[in-house]
Amino acid sequence: MKIHKNDNVMIISGNDRGKSGKVLKVFPSDSKVIVEGINIRKRHTKPSQKNPQGGILEKEAPIHVSNVMLIDPKSNKPTRLGSQIILDEKTKKQKRIRVSRVSGEMLQ
Repeated sequence: MKIHKNDNVMIISGNDRGKSGKVLKVFPSDSKVIVEGINIRKRHTKPSQKNPQGGILEKEAPIHVSNVMLIDPKSNKPTRLGSQIILDEKTKKQKRIRVSRVSGEMLQ
């Protein structure tokens, strides 16, 4: 999966189309991600020791990774991702990095 934790992504389909946020958690086995402030769901909870008041809690639900696109750090527009193999100077080993298709800039 090409989307990683702490990436800035834009939602390209669904009710939250056009919104952007930071990836909080990644579920590679399910191909889903949780994005900050996106796909908010309400849960009605009884009072408990953790939450003595109870009530309605709002939290982010997972969204499929095909519905998000990484934001290019240079142009602030959604971009596809590619990969490039470079030689690491310290270890002299090959290393695969993510590259933006729009600007060609390397991503961490």
